[in-house]
Amino acid sequence: MKLEICANSYQSAINAQKAGADRIEICSELSVGGITPSYGLLKKISQEIKIPVNVLIRPRSGDFCYSDDEFEIMKKNIKLCKKFGFNGIVSGVLNADNSIDIQRTKELITLSNPLSFTFHRAFDCVLNPEKSLEILIEIGVDRILTSGLEEKAKDGIELLKRLQKIAENKLIILAGSGINSKNAFHFKEAGFKEIHTSASKIIQIEKSTFFGANVQTISDISKIKGILKVIKNA
Repeated sequence: MKLEICANSYQSAINAQKAGADRIEICSELSVGGITPSYGLLKKISQEIKIPVNVLIRPRSGDFCYSDDEFEIMKKNIKLCKKFGFNGIVSGVLNADNSIDIQRTKELITLSNPLSFTFHRAFDCVLNPEKSLEILIEIGVDRILTSGLEEKAKDGIELLKRLQKIAENKLIILAGSGINSKNAFHFKEAGFKEIHTSASKIIQIEKSTFFGANVQTISDISKIKGILKVIKNA
């Protein structure tokens, strides 16, 4: 089983690498579900992180139905990621009714090639997960990051198992959200090939007159090692 760490900063990425994670998904602003990192962060990560890195391509927080301008921004960021030599792209587009936007998602997959393509947690907004899975298989997605349409993956594990059975070896179901050293074994026992988590801790809380409480989190080396101990032991 592989462990992907969702890293929200350079230091989180460094911690994931030091702890022995198999792969990183790099993003910014996890508090709003993650958005595309800055040019500077992407460049530094590409130069200094040696394990595979996938990049979240999401131009803003909120829904996953994008304007033409936002979609163009996404495509430009994918081209940048290819230039920097990243391992993969994490993205996806929905229609206003939360169905898969097939045409636009296909366009992103084609543009990302030969990088791997993960359809992100927009999947957890769809109304028909089985049908949506079949669509994503058909258009060539490599994996789906999902919590099984629940807030935490442990609560969505039955749906995750069904999706994995349907997917067979056509794509990878990447279970994510709330996975830690105490529940990771459930996903290992169920036969999942990969899991995803930020393994984060709060390192700073600042009170501001203008912005309220600002919470800073970071992926924690000890938490990552704890999960790895569970999933890597025979």
